[in-house]
This record gives sequence, C-alpha cells and structure tokens, in this order.
Amino acid sequence: MDDLIEDAGPAGGPGNAPEFTVSEISGAVKRSIEAGFSHVRVRGEVGRLSRPRSGHVYLDLKDDRSVLASVIWKGVASRLAHPPEEGMEVIATGRLTTFPGQSKYQLVIEDLRPAGAGALMAMLEKRRAMLAAEGLFDEGRKQPLPFLPEVIGVVTSPSGAVIRDILHRLRDRFPRHVLIWPVAVQGEKCAPEVARAIRGFNALPAAGGPVPRPDLIIVARGGGSLEDLWGFNEEAVVRAAAESAIPLISAVGHETDTTLIDFASDWRAPTPTAAAERAVP
Repeated sequence: MDDLIEDAGPAGGPGNAPEFTVSEISGAVKRSIEAGFSHVRVRGEVGRLSRPRSGHVYLDLKDDRSVLASVIWKGVASRLAHPPEEGMEVIATGRLTTFPGQSKYQLVIEDLRPAGAGALMAMLEKRRAMLAAEGLFDEGRKQPLPFLPEVIGVVTSPSGAVIRDILHRLRDRFPRHVLIWPVAVQGEKCAPEVARAIRGFNALPAAGGPVPRPDLIIVARGGGSLEDLWGFNEEAVVRAAAESAIPLISAVGHETDTTLIDFASDWRAPTPTAAAERAVP
C-alpha cells in the first residue's frame, strides 16, 4: 500500500493526509494481501461446511481463537481424495483473496488433506459409528454364501497379483465362470467405480440376459497404507455393499487391514486368496 499512504511529515495532520476513494483503498488492500499470501498452507479444523448445488464447497477453517472463511471450487472439490467433513483436522494449501465490495477475505483452497493418520482415523471412526447407527453392519442383514456358485463376479483391478491369485485358487479348487469388473483400487476414482461395479452386477437380469448375473461377488485388493485403502472406507462403497442382493465377500488388504466395507459385507476374507477359498468347496 506504499503507493497510497505517504508520510504527511511533521506538520501533517488530518487536513493534510492524502485522500482516497473507498475503491482505491480496497484495491490496495486486495493487491497487498494477494501478493503477500499467494501460496500458503494452513492447518485447522473444518467448521461450518456447505455444499450447494453448484458443486463448490464453502467451509470455515478454525482453531481455538480464529476462523478463516474458505472455498473449494467445483473442479478442485471433485478431485479431492478426502472430501472435508465437519470436525476433521486438515492441512489446506491455497491463496488468500479479498472481496473489496464487502471488506472480507477468504482462502481459496487448491489442495486439502487430513492432518496425518490420526485425523484419518478420527474421521474413519466417526463414519463407522454413523453407518453402524443406521444398522448397515447388523448381523441380521448378512446373507449366507452359496455353497457352489455358478458365476462369481470379481470387482478388482484387471492387472496385478490379486486377480491372478483369485483365478489360480478357483481353478485349483473348483473351476467356476468368473466375471471381472475392472475398477481403480486406489485414488479418487476408486470409491465411485467400486460402488458402480457392485450395483452393476446386481442390476444384471437374473436369467436370460447376455451377461450372466453372479451368484456371488468378491471385492478384492492387495495390502497398502491407510490412504491406499481409503476408497473402501467411503460411504458410497459401504452403502453399495450393504444394499447388494447378491452375497458379497470383502477381501481388501492383508489380514491386519480393516476397512468399512468389511463390516457391511456378508463375509470378510483376510486376503483375496482366502476369498477364493471361501467362495467354492
């Protein structure tokens, strides 16, 4: 703002101070803030959260003393691996901008991540409790697995060791007709593709269709970190698994890994190979 504010000198007073329009002051503040805070990382807790039909996300970042109004534009929001939730501790990267017409400022978020594994675990527990309260994990909802399914649908990546292990074990034990629905098993595309695959298998006609409807579904992925497996904790995947009229085995990660689809599935396998062993006698 040096271009606007000048030292009036020793004799300067209110009558000698330079005079500006409101717009000139507001513009100078805007230029100063946007130049000084063009790239910042902010750690805080997600407070008020709004998702209007426009697809943009409006939220507050807060700590124990202050609140920072923030926005995530639609294009960025659609690519976030972990959409914000109220109470979630996050690290936001973006830039500050102002509204000269309102004397307000906000953070335009260009990237948003949970603040470490602890934040992810807290969010996971909150989601698990919410879905459990709806009854999605109740034992009474679980279906028995067929003794000898004619057709097995496998939702997984079409390449890699997982699908090879499943096909090899089925071939050794009791060869069956296998349909593979290829999906991303990591990243932002994982959850929508897995949910769509489960619902897609269920939507196939029970008889007479060009593609046979599976008698059993296996959702499988190899091991990985909490973030790698996060797609299988997403609400869309859990709801699709709980709604499946076709019995479903979850086989996500290694024996020590647990994801929310495990609670909604009809049977949880410790590994993809174990899922194939459980699918046929």
